[in-house]
Amino acid sequence: INILRKAGLNVVRMNFSHGSYEYHQSVIDNAREAEKSQEGRPLAIALDTKGPEIRTGNTIGDADIPIGAGTEMNITTDEKYATVSDDKNMYVDYKNITKVIDKGRTIYVDDGVLAFEVLEVVDEKTLRCRCINNGKISSKKGVNLPKTDVDLPPLSEKDKNDLRFGVKNKVDMVFASFIRQGSDIKAIREVLGEDGKDIQIIAKIENQQGVNNFDEILKETDGVMVARGDLGIEIPPAQVFIAQKMMIAKCNVAGKPVICATQMLESMTYNPRPTRAEVSDVGNAVLDGADCVMLSGETAKGNYPREAVSMMHETCLLAEIAIPYVNAFDELRSLAPRPVPTTETCAMAAVSASLEQNAGAILVLTTSGNTARLISKYRPVCPIIMVTRNASAARYSHLYRGVYPFFFPEKKPDFKSEPWQEDVDRRLKWGISNAIKLGVLSKGDAVVCVQGWRGERRRRQSNPEKLESGLIVIRVSGFDFEAHDLNTVHLEAASCALASSTTVTILCGAQSCVRLDKTSIFRGVVLNHSQSLSLTRSAAQ
Repeated sequence: INILRKAGLNVVRMNFSHGSYEYHQSVIDNAREAEKSQEGRPLAIALDTKGPEIRTGNTIGDADIPIGAGTEMNITTDEKYATVSDDKNMYVDYKNITKVIDKGRTIYVDDGVLAFEVLEVVDEKTLRCRCINNGKISSKKGVNLPKTDVDLPPLSEKDKNDLRFGVKNKVDMVFASFIRQGSDIKAIREVLGEDGKDIQIIAKIENQQGVNNFDEILKETDGVMVARGDLGIEIPPAQVFIAQKMMIAKCNVAGKPVICATQMLESMTYNPRPTRAEVSDVGNAVLDGADCVMLSGETAKGNYPREAVSMMHETCLLAEIAIPYVNAFDELRSLAPRPVPTTETCAMAAVSASLEQNAGAILVLTTSGNTARLISKYRPVCPIIMVTRNASAARYSHLYRGVYPFFFPEKKPDFKSEPWQEDVDRRLKWGISNAIKLGVLSKGDAVVCVQGWRGERRRRQSNPEKLESGLIVIRVSGFDFEAHDLNTVHLEAASCALASSTTVTILCGAQSCVRLDKTSIFRGVVLNHSQSLSLTRSAAQ
């Protein structure tokens, strides 16, 4: 895991379609141990559910049985064939298959390797089918029913037990397989319960129902995975790229993370170099707007896992250069529904300021990671450095494009005895020092800083948890890391942008600050230590 982290790994995914709890526990333990090797740099763990799959039964002795094109046979739910399937009667474990499928429909087995045409529904347990191509009948292969609405429950008993295992081990996200409608997400949240309320649910869209109901799924889920493997069987392969672009675009507008997955560098499972088409696929997913790209078999069972991660990492970096950032920002901002919430307004202002300042980074101090997510939504050119005391938020924020999450180890102070501004200043300096060590920032870079706080007015209102937001722009004017002294990071105020409904505190070193009311307009205000500030207000700031 450490080798893959150095190559670019951010999230460790466990596929619960395979493996025992003992095996998955060992992966979790290894991931947590690997996380300790880079203090402050979190590593996320994802649980990928098996989901409501349909599978064939076992053949006699688990042998592969040849079958020729044109052969007629029965596909049955009769339990007596569950362990003795052959080229005359093949068992499937979906009891309602005869009720939902129609004559003339196609049944795919083993990721489409075998295809059958339904000739007739014989009885409540049996379908008469014709094999369309030559192949082999094997044990426990997946079954797909394209253009057929299945009525499987969203969660099997195995899925529920797997989710409880994930809650117990504090996984950071669940990749929920075969999501067909918004209520499926609610069912998963119910199983996760209060103890798993911080676990992010990523809906895997893998069939026609999921595509058709995408809008309602997007409202309920924390993020989306474009799972192109089963999707390419359930819908015509030529339509997969259209579905991919549609889902990524809608996730971008909603500000929810989207993962592009399956066969991205498939040939690297056994070859040290990918095909040109695979590299283009990764690059185009980034250009489409994907927040994450995922490897599966390439790293789970492949011969070249480190090379695959490195290739994907390098391709993503190069693809980022080709993104029209200003156009993307303007378009996303124009699509935001009005009135824009205060936190999102500040996120817009932060990205705008980073473009105007040619900033080296946007640094956000956050608890839940929501502000970092909203800044990521507007696709800044520069990295987003996220500093949080919430270890869970630090890990799942790897889902957000361009976010470098850092876990701040110090406990929250008692602000009755320590000024709030000093805690903010300490976290800013700590975040900048770690970003410089990581190579994200260098001396002379401008840094846009975003922070939320609870003001006195908010504490008197009905919703004490809602945060005000403001931002400042500072410049890294000097540092001395050989001394390992965070106080030697010098911050220089450069400019400030105000959300229309907020009061902003601007920090100018640990000892001085000035408070600006939302109605004030300042130009060229001179602060302590000869630090200057320029401020303008407009409809957007």
